[in-house]
Amino acid sequence: QVQLVESGGGLVQAGGSLILSCAASGRSARIYAMGWFRQSPGKYLEFVATIPWSCGVTYYAESVKGRFTISRDIAKNTLYMQMNSLQPEETAVYYCAARAAYSTGRYYDEDAYNYWGQGTQVTVSS
Repeated sequence: QVQLVESGGGLVQAGGSLILSCAASGRSARIYAMGWFRQSPGKYLEFVATIPWSCGVTYYAESVKGRFTISRDIAKNTLYMQMNSLQPEETAVYYCAARAAYSTGRYYDEDAYNYWGQGTQVTVSS
């Protein structure tokens, strides 16, 4: 199993920035890629960004391109996401997710991810 623990959420004013972290432990060698999803109240889980563990290629939802940056530190088994210019509508619980090499599905599909963190709340005030 792989355990994921997010941190870094909090309250920020509109236009502000936050950095989320996600520490992976357990059988982290199984990780093929990691990503971030978010869920706002009353809305579906939404893909935000993903990065394969072995290379630096990144993929983003259109809504966050140019403002969010996903990165990873392989030595620390940690995933990060720098979020800039945050807006109130981006208030959500942000989840870290990891997918194994045997996983199928598109990178933006929540069903493609095998392991999930407990989530961290991000609140953006207007």
